[in-house]
Amino acid sequence: MMANLFSSFDPSSSLYFPMNWMSTILCILFIPYAFWLIPTRSYSIWNKIIITLHKEFKTLLGPGARGSTFIFISLFSLILYNNFLGLFPYIFTSTSHLALTLTLALPLWLSFMVYGWINNTIHMLAHLVPQGTPPLLMPFMVCIETISNIIRPGTLAVRLAANMIAGHLLMTLLGNTGSSIPASLMGILLVTQILLLILESAVAIIQSYVFAVLSTLYSSEVT
Repeated sequence: MMANLFSSFDPSSSLYFPMNWMSTILCILFIPYAFWLIPTRSYSIWNKIIITLHKEFKTLLGPGARGSTFIFISLFSLILYNNFLGLFPYIFTSTSHLALTLTLALPLWLSFMVYGWINNTIHMLAHLVPQGTPPLLMPFMVCIETISNIIRPGTLAVRLAANMIAGHLLMTLLGNTGSSIPASLMGILLVTQILLLILESAVAIIQSYVFAVLSTLYSSEVT
């Protein structure tokens, strides 16, 4: 029995808590399917998605960033797999924890900042003062831009974790009311749960895409 509503998102709440984080690397099980001699239909669809993402990220990064798109495509794939695996029953949703989302966002942001300030110092300083800012407002704009730059990894991590928690909590709340509602309302509850599951599937795709695109945009600002 759950001690509170959020205990389902607690990695240590399960009896087999060391195995909870194993769901993060379950995507490795899907990799061998890409090496079959005759590609499956699902692999062909996934290949088209990767090619589309490669073209889009290449446009965002510019001509100078060769090969960088594969980093963000891998990031998108990892988050997408974990988001979808979290929709299955009894599988721990690792992307609903800041422990994972911050681990993805913070090293990326730090590497962008270190690279930008070492190699493009003038360019980074110019970003602190937007073009056309009055001289009187320049000190305030520098403070605002610095703060907005510092909180970027936090916003990336919290956005992903909060969106994954919100839908799962709503589904858990509705699921727990199943034993206490009349049988006449059970059909409505079932339809609502199915619609929520479809919505969560869309959120899983959108949030992984948003995380990858924002990381790409942050990378393009330091070059």
